Amino acid sequence: MIALTGAALFGFAANSLLCRTALGDGAIDAASFTAIRIGAGAAVLAVIGWLRTRDDSARAGSWSSGAALFAYAAAFSFAYLRLTTATGALLLFATVQMTMLGWAVLRGDRPRALEWLGVAIAASGLVVLVAPGLAAPDPIGAVLMIAAGIAWGVYSLRGRGATRPLAATADNFMRAVPLAALLLLTLPIVGGRCSLEGALLAIASGALASGLGYSLWYAALPELAPSHAAIVQLSVPVIAAAGGALILGESVTYRLVGATAAILGGIALALWTKRR
Repeated sequence: MIALTGAALFGFAANSLLCRTALGDGAIDAASFTAIRIGAGAAVLAVIGWLRTRDDSARAGSWSSGAALFAYAAAFSFAYLRLTTATGALLLFATVQMTMLGWAVLRGDRPRALEWLGVAIAASGLVVLVAPGLAAPDPIGAVLMIAAGIAWGVYSLRGRGATRPLAATADNFMRAVPLAALLLLTLPIVGGRCSLEGALLAIASGALASGLGYSLWYAALPELAPSHAAIVQLSVPVIAAAGGALILGESVTYRLVGATAAILGGIALALWTKRR
């Protein structure tokens, strides 16, 4: 179970590394990366789902969830044209968790004092991270990644309670494919480039980091308590930051370290208090 969980978390972090590598080097444009990633993920998830259950995954998902998945993937790709691996992963993860916590409050959940404190600490970390200054991330990239996080939070909320999560994910990926294909129509406007290296990185992101990563996560999830499942995901931005520094040579600033500690610490406090 530990091995499955660790492999899934590394897969989630690898999405940021693969996307940033492909787009940062100009090996592929964001629209093509998104389309290839979604297509490869849909193919792998469909095969894995069929091999595990010999059952058709059709109707397990929904068009609304497929649209949220596409919105996340598209905003994620375009954001990484402007952000470092670490900053993008941190903004994405923080926004996902804040979206889900915010929805719980809107639904009538009454947070305890420690939960509010955790949310306040995390929010202050986000403010520090995106505040204007020499080390501030690109504002357009930050807005796009926050949009990606909101879309992924909505997708996660819609998927709660799914009786066949792997089949639902496979179906949602299939529903996102035609939306990703429509995105390619923007290439004459924004300009397109798709080298062999860029295409292979996009396939790896979709087939391995996304498709196989989600399969491993759903295999490990039944053995994880809900509180543990939420908290172990705190490691994803840290893994992505380490990979960006070691593999891509990206700098890690004091501002990023401080914001990471505040955001992840605040979210951990809120999640721990909520699960109690």
